[in-house]
Amino acid sequence: MLKIDLTGKNILVTGASGGIGAAIAKTMAACGARIGLHYFQNEERAKEIQKAIDNNSELYRADLADHTQIAGLFNEVVNDFGQLHVIINNAGISLESDPAGDDMKYLNDWHKTMEVNLNATGYLCKLAVAHFIEKGGGKIVNISSRAAFRGDTKEYLAYAASKGGIISLTRSIARAYGKLGIVAFNIAPGFVRTDMAKDFIKNYGDEFVSNDLALDRLTEPDDIAPMVAFLASGMADHATGCTIDINAGSYVH
Repeated sequence: MLKIDLTGKNILVTGASGGIGAAIAKTMAACGARIGLHYFQNEERAKEIQKAIDNNSELYRADLADHTQIAGLFNEVVNDFGQLHVIINNAGISLESDPAGDDMKYLNDWHKTMEVNLNATGYLCKLAVAHFIEKGGGKIVNISSRAAFRGDTKEYLAYAASKGGIISLTRSIARAYGKLGIVAFNIAPGFVRTDMAKDFIKNYGDEFVSNDLALDRLTEPDDIAPMVAFLASGMADHATGCTIDINAGSYVH
C-alpha cells in the first residue's frame, strides 16, 4: 500500500487558517510533517487548527500585501524550524470588481489582488529558492486556479490574471532550478466549497456552479489536500513544472 510519509519535513502553508489551506495543513501533519501555519486575520481559527494538528506546529501572522511582512514571515519560519523543505503558496483573495464601475475602485482591487495572489507568491518563491539552493533542494507547490486557463466572469478579471501569472512563475522555477534539486508544481482547483467561494455562489447561484461539473458534488478542500501531500513527498518529482487540475471535470464537461 502506498503511504505518504512526511516525517522530518518542515512545511510552510500560507493561508492555513481556513478552507484549502487548513485541509492541506491537517493532511500533511497527519503524514508526519511539522507545519508553519500562516494566517492574516483569523487568529482564532488558526489556533484551532494548530491545536488539532499539534506536531510542534507554529503560527505566523503576516499581511501578504506587505513585502516587509512577507520577508519577516519567511525568515521567522526558517529561524524557528532551522530548515524549510516545502512551501505551499495557498493564500489568495478574490475581490468582486465590476470593470464598468469606478476606475479608482477597480484599480485598487486589481492592485490588491495582484499583491496578495501573485506578487506575494513570487516573493515567497524567490526566498524559498535561495534557501533551497543553500540547503540542497526543496519543493514548491503553488495553488493556482482553473481560471488561469479558462478565464472567469467579468467581475473577477484580476483574479484570473493573477492566477495565470502563477502558472508561468511555477513553470519557470521548474525549468531554471531543477538541476539544483528544486521542484515546483501547480494545483489548479475549480470551485471549492470555501468561504472565498461563498460570494460568487451567492451572486450566481448553485446551479451556475454545478452545471460546470462532470461530477455530482462540489469539490471540497479535502479533495485537494491529498494531492498536495503527494507532491510534497518526493514521489512525483519528475512531474515538476506540471499543473494538476482538480475541478470535478469542469474542463471536459
